[in-house]
Amino acid sequence: MEYRHVGESGLVVSELAFGAATFGGVGDFFGAWGDTDVDGARRIVDMCLQAGITLFDTADVYSDGRSEEVLGAALRGRRDDVLISTKAALPTGDRDWGTSRSRLVRAVDAALRRLRTDRIDLFQLHAFDASVPIDEVVATLDSLVAAGKIRYLGASNFSGWQLMKSLAVADRRNATRYVAHQVYYSLIGRDYEWELMPLGAAEGVGALVWSPLGWGRLTGRIRRGRPLPERSRLHATADAGPPVDDEPLFTVVDVLDEIAAETGRTIPQIALNWLLRRPTVASVIVGARDERQLQENLGAVGWELDPGHVARLEQVSRTEAPYPYFPYRRQQGFAQLNPPMELSASP
Repeated sequence: MEYRHVGESGLVVSELAFGAATFGGVGDFFGAWGDTDVDGARRIVDMCLQAGITLFDTADVYSDGRSEEVLGAALRGRRDDVLISTKAALPTGDRDWGTSRSRLVRAVDAALRRLRTDRIDLFQLHAFDASVPIDEVVATLDSLVAAGKIRYLGASNFSGWQLMKSLAVADRRNATRYVAHQVYYSLIGRDYEWELMPLGAAEGVGALVWSPLGWGRLTGRIRRGRPLPERSRLHATADAGPPVDDEPLFTVVDVLDEIAAETGRTIPQIALNWLLRRPTVASVIVGARDERQLQENLGAVGWELDPGHVARLEQVSRTEAPYPYFPYRRQQGFAQLNPPMELSASP
């Protein structure tokens, strides 16, 4: 296991993190992810610590807070050995939502109680709240850092302008900046590369990758011409996740299958390993219904794809750039004026 700084901050995390969305299993949506109880969570935490994982990620919206409760119980007696990341902003079961001062203070205090801890190592806004002035959000978060309740700040699912404006407000106020951006990024979802990756590199914001297996589609079990496996969570959650057309998905899976045969690795391990070498990526968050699935995901570290395999994966997963980025790929002269950093990331 490698350890990396998150952006340009002093926060150091393991290259793989564990996502605790499978803990709790409250409701139809999160019940489809898994229903790991405290005993099962302790076994998973044991495996993670033995493998060198130090970062555990959750959110108040996961099973209406039950994920935080199970994670807190599973980490009892081991709190100083780990880093805890949680998130708030999305509506919870009591219909409380947003990033106003009162909401954020309540959300942080409630998360601390559920997690059985006195501090949150990384607190992230789960989404941008356009109804609250950014100055209010930045000032509130800065006061929570000053109070010792939060150590580092991050955002999740922000657009480029939302993240950049938030950073600019923090700089103007000499307040605590976001050091992490939790983003969707996978071989079948590379939109992160067009704007957010260069922004992260320029502003010192590291990426924590959620759903690195494309919302459960890069497990090796989703195949052309076959029905969804009976246990797939896609039956209940497909419409809520990142969209992907079937043919591009199956084309990527075909190449992953070839590389798996050539390397002796599994499809998920190859997809995760590819992400671990991408610019700005500090940690890739993996989840697991059970210990077997976790063990497979842990096999993504300790080795590297060779350049030929990387080139094949980048070619098969490449998509057309949206405006205003496509001229830098399609029209003569644009690249010379502003060479994109994706020359190394090759979307």
